[in-house]
Amino acid sequence: MAIAATISVPLTSPTRRTLASVNSLSPHSPRSTLPTPQRTFKYPNSRLVASSMSTETAVKTSSASFLNLKESGFLHFAKYHGLGNDFVLIDNRDTSEPRISAEKAVQLCDRNFGVGADGVIFVLPGINGTDYTMRIFNSDGSEPEMCGNGVRCFAKFVSQLENLHGRHSFTIHTGAGLIIPEVLEDGNVRVDMGEPVLKALDVPTKLPANKDNAVVKSQLVVDGVIWHVTCVSMGNPHCVTFSREGSQNLLVDELKLAEIGPKFEHHEVFPARTNTEFVQVLSNSHLKMRVWERGAG
Repeated sequence: MAIAATISVPLTSPTRRTLASVNSLSPHSPRSTLPTPQRTFKYPNSRLVASSMSTETAVKTSSASFLNLKESGFLHFAKYHGLGNDFVLIDNRDTSEPRISAEKAVQLCDRNFGVGADGVIFVLPGINGTDYTMRIFNSDGSEPEMCGNGVRCFAKFVSQLENLHGRHSFTIHTGAGLIIPEVLEDGNVRVDMGEPVLKALDVPTKLPANKDNAVVKSQLVVDGVIWHVTCVSMGNPHCVTFSREGSQNLLVDELKLAEIGPKFEHHEVFPARTNTEFVQVLSNSHLKMRVWERGAG
């Protein structure tokens, strides 16, 4: 997990944005200054103008850091990733409503005309006795219950906002319930995701349960092909498949994920849509997996 960038974006009007500066906090980055050409949003009445960009080696948080910038009319945010699952993080601790709309989040997440991300995560005040509340807008504008990689990025971001050091943890209210991430001494973040939910109605899926109220290695027809699927919830719905009819083992690199993924996600048996994991067994100890993520691709 690493910080990819820190950016300040002015929101002086609902139709114009200016990217003032980008400071990379990735380790081992050489100091440099790069002129950046003007770029334009593909969305009507919206422009992203990049005036400058600089990269530098990682530094400790100080009073002059981006986290303490409070210029009126500007939205300050950071870019983090967990296992390549990347997010824009926004400090929203002073209000219970996200600073930007789902529509604006879609624009920020655009990888050609925006900042580029799988989603936008907001650090909001805690409720029901928790330290913080986490909300996410996916890159398509939908709002998931929570995200495992996202909550790890959330924890690192909060640690920097609060200038915390050493081993520590805090409580987070999410749409999937209480989550307690733990920031370790080495800076990595560990999250107990809780017990998997297998009951079909709670995943949720309309597939008929075939084992103790769960859907395990059940048949699902997608685009004329029979897949063997298991349905599970980790606070959000997942469909896991290791094989399809006539094939004992998937070759996941051969899958046209952008074509087949949406057909799983929007299948009628998943009323809340679904994430889908395509898994190839390499050996008794190693698996290879490709993921189609609900709302992010």
